[in-house]
Amino acid sequence: MTPYILVTGGTGFIGSLTTVSLLEAGHNVLILDNLSNSSPSVLDAIEKITGKRPDFIQGDIRDAALLADLFSRYSIQAVMHFAGLKAVGESVQFPLRYYDNNVHGSVQLLQAMQAANVRTFIFSSSATVYGDPKFLPLTEDHPLSTTNPYGHSKLMVEEILQNLYKSEDGWRIACLRYFNPVGAHPSGLIGEAPQGIPNNLMPYVAQVAVGERAQLSVFGDDYDTPDGTGVRDYIHVMDLAEGHLAALNYCLENDSELLAVNLGTGTGYSVLDMISAFERSSQRRIAYQIAPRRPGDIASCWADTSFARKKLGWTASSGIQKMCDDAWRWQCHAAATKNG
Repeated sequence: MTPYILVTGGTGFIGSLTTVSLLEAGHNVLILDNLSNSSPSVLDAIEKITGKRPDFIQGDIRDAALLADLFSRYSIQAVMHFAGLKAVGESVQFPLRYYDNNVHGSVQLLQAMQAANVRTFIFSSSATVYGDPKFLPLTEDHPLSTTNPYGHSKLMVEEILQNLYKSEDGWRIACLRYFNPVGAHPSGLIGEAPQGIPNNLMPYVAQVAVGERAQLSVFGDDYDTPDGTGVRDYIHVMDLAEGHLAALNYCLENDSELLAVNLGTGTGYSVLDMISAFERSSQRRIAYQIAPRRPGDIASCWADTSFARKKLGWTASSGIQKMCDDAWRWQCHAAATKNG
């Protein structure tokens, strides 16, 4: 049988662009996605970019019968797991939804892998597992804690993976703790397309720039940062996709191992830095207002990326301006498509 990489959440923002990288590297890809925050039209864009169309099954990772059938019909070589809810503020409002999808769903997926004797797992984790930073930049051995249910759900899955790795030989696991993915495919054909009001900064900024929203709310200007707004390590989504490919290659080439790896740039930018960069890309003014801090947010967060460079041979290459240029190209394409 033809070997496949199973990509859960593969029509989402990061999953779809990682699928592009996988196809371009010669892998066969099977996507499992419930389309709760994405569109099947992404499959057309993937095919347009790569000349290949991934196999696609619409379904949920919490559906044990579906997973069992999928693993019996396909020869799965490895699993990349992106099918998680990801908004900090929403997780504070709806914690049970996050634990059900992110934790219970991951357990269901791992049980299906275990039954099918598939032992290579690339997990979409997050820098939120570091909680409120005790020191910066964040290294992989920074103490782990969380400030919101989203981060806690990611940390719980990491702990489950540690228990699984210790209990059973043969697992090759990479927990990729990434920072703030932004940007889009350089073609403008795939980018972040949240349904409803965006929870993340860049898609909201982009929608303000294109005229879909009146202004941006900047949550807090009284943090202990250079300009008072939150500082984050923004990473181009295509760099992130290549980081997943590097992690997959490492796991497939090595024996049993459990890795936790930061994927970031090592540079922090404030919300106002990001707004200024996007204004340069779009040649438009971004209207914003200062709003109260959000529960669960922290002041600053950026990565020490030396372990990823040493272990995976991976380094992010794109700066903040390219991130904004590509996101603006995508936003213009999305607006044109929407308006017919």
